[in-house]
Amino acid sequence: MVRAVILLIKDIYYPLLATFGVPANIMTIVILSKGNCGLSKCISVYMVAMAVADLLIMVFSVVVYLIFNYHFPNSFLSYTAVCKFILYSGFVNLDMSVWYTVSFTFDRFVSICCPHFKEKYCTKRTATTIIVTVFALTYLKGVPMFFSYEAERIIDNVHWGCRTTQAVYTLPAWSVYSWMQSSSVVLFPFALMMLFNSLTVRRILLANRVRRGLRSRGNESLSDPEVKSRRRSILLLFTISGSFIILWLTAVGSFAATRMSSTVYYQGDYSIPGYIATECGYLLMYLSSCSNTCIYAATQRKFRGELKNVLKFPWTFFSKWLKD
Repeated sequence: MVRAVILLIKDIYYPLLATFGVPANIMTIVILSKGNCGLSKCISVYMVAMAVADLLIMVFSVVVYLIFNYHFPNSFLSYTAVCKFILYSGFVNLDMSVWYTVSFTFDRFVSICCPHFKEKYCTKRTATTIIVTVFALTYLKGVPMFFSYEAERIIDNVHWGCRTTQAVYTLPAWSVYSWMQSSSVVLFPFALMMLFNSLTVRRILLANRVRRGLRSRGNESLSDPEVKSRRRSILLLFTISGSFIILWLTAVGSFAATRMSSTVYYQGDYSIPGYIATECGYLLMYLSSCSNTCIYAATQRKFRGELKNVLKFPWTFFSKWLKD
């Protein structure tokens, strides 16, 4: 039987994604942690946190689950306890990455739209507190997921595989929890980012209109000392949140369509449009976990310089070693 095209795409796509995404996020963490990119400490904290969350997604969701566990179904990764932990980690890391992005978007919204609140909120201490709080809440919120899976089969008293328990489909409490979890990862963050970005754009347009009015009165020498840094901040904000929205758009649409429809669209037929749309949503969604490195390299000159130094380091070290 010829394999479905979507399965062939997944077999090629995910290994390539992991090959780029894992080292890209590691380099991003190293570069941003050095603090030589000309960014404020507040922004750096959020960016490092997002890179760490994206790295965890690459490791647990892409490498371990979608590659190793898929291609080696009878390895120790198929033990029920290990399988539960992988599924749990993959979901909470995705949840954490999403809310780190929302937190960063809100921080930039406060910085641009709430100047009186900016000095108190946009600090390294506040950013660190929010990062730790989001980390704790997402991992606690996902604990019930451990009880939503059971062993697929038991061989010689050894539990193998994971499957969703029947209670998840029959008990109303599980239905409510599933809706809450799914909405907190997909719909609610998506709506918040759209809201914060729209308010930020509105604030920028109003500020530009005021500045044009001042210049028209002959005050051309009047300048804002934070214009350049604010421009970089706005560019960084819109590229990060914009790429997130674009790459998650298919997943959000697929989620809304399947949740609001009572039809079971997938029963082993990989050619059904609903299944293909969902899997394409996953492909783009996981791509967002390694896109930030490209965004930083494209928009931040100092980050590009640090990235070049990191990439040249092995060759420089090797050349120096040969000379010695």
